[in-house]
Amino acid sequence: MVLAHPNKSSFNHAIAETAVMALKQSRHVVYFHDLYEENFDPILSAKEISKAASIPDDIESHCAEIADADGIVVVHPNWWGQPPAILKGWIDRVMRPGVAYEFLEGDSGEGVPNGLLKAKTALVFNTSNTPGDRELKVFGDPLETIWKNCIFGLCGVNEFHRRMFAEIVTSTVQQRNEWLDDVAEIVNRLYPKEA
Repeated sequence: MVLAHPNKSSFNHAIAETAVMALKQSRHVVYFHDLYEENFDPILSAKEISKAASIPDDIESHCAEIADADGIVVVHPNWWGQPPAILKGWIDRVMRPGVAYEFLEGDSGEGVPNGLLKAKTALVFNTSNTPGDRELKVFGDPLETIWKNCIFGLCGVNEFHRRMFAEIVTSTVQQRNEWLDDVAEIVNRLYPKEA
């Protein structure tokens, strides 16, 4: 699970805590990363780009965990129709060639990558202050396209789910509690109890 929100009292943190609790209650091993708490460096340097590059230990750890994951959960706000920059940097540095995807022999990068992630299901929770119908009508729901088609679909994760909670700024405590119940239900449905 990856969380990208700088405010510990945010609804994003409540979503992440609820999801982690549901996963642990279902006996799943959970790797949890709060990128802001970890002070994750989102800058992909030129020396890290190559598949054969030597990468820092913290990035190597993230790579090993994402490669080993049976499922992936991401929690973030919608900022300008995108994830926060720290999460984009995590994608750049962790969802890397040789970990999340590869180009087939004879393909020098111009083709469609072959996904390497073993996770079967990816779930993205995001928050927004834009109503869902406006998000779709005016912007075309860029987060759905980014996560489903540009990231997880190309990395071999074929089952994708996303739930947006909006509008956060005007939501009530009761509404947020109901949304957290939704989070637990969705997590339990997509990642059932381990035997």
